[in-house]
Amino acid sequence: MTSPRIISFGEVLWDIFPDGEKFGGAPANFACHAAILGGEVSMVTALGNDRRGQLAINTLEDYGIDTELIQISPNTSTGIVQIELDAFGKPEFTIQPNSAWDTVAWNSNLAERIPNADAVYFGTLGQRQEPARSTIQQALATAARSKVTRIVDINLRAPFFTKDTITYSIMHASLLKLSDEELPLVCQALNITLEKSAEASLQRIKSIADLEGIVMTCGEKGAILVNDNGTVNQPAFPTEVKDTVGAGDSFAAAFLMGWLQGKSDDLILQQACTIASTTCNHWGAVPTRPR
Repeated sequence: MTSPRIISFGEVLWDIFPDGEKFGGAPANFACHAAILGGEVSMVTALGNDRRGQLAINTLEDYGIDTELIQISPNTSTGIVQIELDAFGKPEFTIQPNSAWDTVAWNSNLAERIPNADAVYFGTLGQRQEPARSTIQQALATAARSKVTRIVDINLRAPFFTKDTITYSIMHASLLKLSDEELPLVCQALNITLEKSAEASLQRIKSIADLEGIVMTCGEKGAILVNDNGTVNQPAFPTEVKDTVGAGDSFAAAFLMGWLQGKSDDLILQQACTIASTTCNHWGAVPTRPR
């Protein structure tokens, strides 16, 4: 079986925990986990010409990720996020504005590489300002013309999202990944009523956006997958939670890999929940696994 070719768009940054810095950013976490699972992954972002930027490139390469599409922004610094964990390991984020990843620009290399990919991954946070927003939107249009799978991971971090960004992202994706906490805001953005059951709301979103599938994480309750085959529910696996940072990103990586490899719905969801559970069992978003 050939390795799925995946291009991940968006923020690469450093999470500043009380005890030190850890590599992060949802698209970067996703890329690392997808590479660990056997994907041929390329990262698209912009980094500052600074220590953290070079360290980010080194880290991505350690996980076997292609960094040729990464741009260097001479006038902005590599992004950082201040993170505080509550008693249950749930993080609270303070995201630095005007970071290097906001400056990623469209170029001929992206135009050439995207049509040959199997999937493009992107999120909502990476579109918080220009030119990154237009770059991601152009990437989606290019991918759609070549029938490349486009998966959006809803990542709502106030104040860095708008109704228009949520709507555009979902309407131009083929797969949607979100959490149960994000479902009400997604329904609100799409101007649809939140149904009594989550499954009904997801089916409604799928119909409106003409999506191939929607997968929703539900924390300790597991996950739900809705596609043309119906609905699959997967309970979460028990684990000792150290922190939940990156759990959703690892889930998205395992889900997309299984989807691209044509695995059964049950197995896709089971493996995604297993990976997310494992991620909660160690500190930081990605395991220490340099090549």
